[in-house]
Amino acid sequence: MDHKPTLPLKPKSTLQTWKRICTIMILLLIYLWTFSDIQIKWEKIFSEQTIANFNRIIPKFFQPAVEETSTILEKMLETIFIAYTGSLAAAIIAVPIAFLCATNIVRNKFLNQIGMWILGAVRAFPEIVLAIIFVAAVGPNPFAGVLAIAIGSTGMLGKLYAEVIESIDMHVIEALEASGANKLQLLFYGLIPQVLPEFLSYAIYRFEIDVRASSVLGVVGAGGIGTLITFAYMNRNWEEVGMILLVIIISVTIIDQISSIIRKRLV
Repeated sequence: MDHKPTLPLKPKSTLQTWKRICTIMILLLIYLWTFSDIQIKWEKIFSEQTIANFNRIIPKFFQPAVEETSTILEKMLETIFIAYTGSLAAAIIAVPIAFLCATNIVRNKFLNQIGMWILGAVRAFPEIVLAIIFVAAVGPNPFAGVLAIAIGSTGMLGKLYAEVIESIDMHVIEALEASGANKLQLLFYGLIPQVLPEFLSYAIYRFEIDVRASSVLGVVGAGGIGTLITFAYMNRNWEEVGMILLVIIISVTIIDQISSIIRKRLV
């Protein structure tokens, strides 16, 4: 009976073993330092008062205030409109910045760096911080939420768009150039057909994220269902909070399913 020759196992490097041990030790030290620094008081977490609060509040979440459904749905619709308008604005604003960042389109490293700095600066601010800034600037209204979502989403979409542009088949562009196509023809016949499906897919995916982000912007006065969450929490109306959470879960699930179907058809 023939036996297939087997390759000898490579001996493990002592240096690699020590590197892994050091990495594990460093991670353990970071975890230990983190838990010791935040000073978790376990006796308060598992105290009788905490358990009593849980037993008093959590069951009320499962008794949603059905009578408030119309008001909650109205605010949820406002939240979706804020997310949609902000996402649409971001999808448009991100395109020129993405082209500026793409090294295969703009062959000037200084301009590429400017584009990357813009996207990096925008991504540094969470939507809730931007909402606080815009509420102070334009007042407590849904427009502040739209601005926060638009600026916050531009950073992510611009980065993703730039990666899509850099991954296009440049042979198509070169073939069009060789046949005498001008810049406008290169854009409409060589570039846009390659990037448009993924651009739309990423924009829809970002809209899913923005619906979730918009749900909490009302906490700082930027409109949407977060306003109701704030009022219900301040009044200790946990049944209404439960109904709000139920509406958010159902709405986000439906939007996720619809957008997933659309994205599969695009890509």
